[in-house]
Amino acid sequence: MLLENYTMEIFKSKCQPGALGVHCFAHLEQDVSEALPYLNSVLGGFEYFTDPPAVTFKAHGKLITVHGKKIAVNALKDEEEAAKIVQWLKNEINQAWEERDTIEPCYTGMPRPGIVEILKRLPKTNCRECREPTCLVFATRIAEGARGIDDCSQLKEEANTELSNYLARFNLDI
Repeated sequence: MLLENYTMEIFKSKCQPGALGVHCFAHLEQDVSEALPYLNSVLGGFEYFTDPPAVTFKAHGKLITVHGKKIAVNALKDEEEAAKIVQWLKNEINQAWEERDTIEPCYTGMPRPGIVEILKRLPKTNCRECREPTCLVFATRIAEGARGIDDCSQLKEEANTELSNYLARFNLDI
C-alpha cells in the first residue's frame, strides 16, 4: 500500500465568505508522486503537471487535484462529503499503484473544450440564473469541468443537444 495515512483540513473560501460549501486539503503522510501517471491513466486527468507532479480531474462533480503530498477538493457540501471523497481517492491511488504493471502511465492531460465553442452554443443572455455573472464565465466554468450544461435553464433543446455532443468529445461529465 502506497498511501496509508493523511490528515484533513476543512476550510471555507476566503474569496467567497458567504458560500455555503467548504474546501478540503488532505495532507498525505506518504508521497504519491510516482503513482500520479497511473492515476491519470485510470481517472482521465484534465491536466497533468510534471514539475512538480500533479494531476487535476473531475470526479463526483468536484474538481480534484492530487499532488505528491496533498489532495485538494473544491466545493464540498460538508466535512462528511470531504471524508468520503478523500477515502475514495486513497483507494484509487493505492489500486492504481498496485496495478501499475498493467496500466500504461499517462503524462499528459485530456484535450479541453474551447470556451468560445461552448459560448457559441449558449443563449448569451447573461441572465445569471446559473449564478454566474455572464455566459462567458459560465462557459469557462463548463470548460473547467466545474459546471454542467444542466445548470443553464435558458438552454433550448436543440442547443442542449449540440452542446452535449460537443462536450462528449472531451469525456466531460456533463
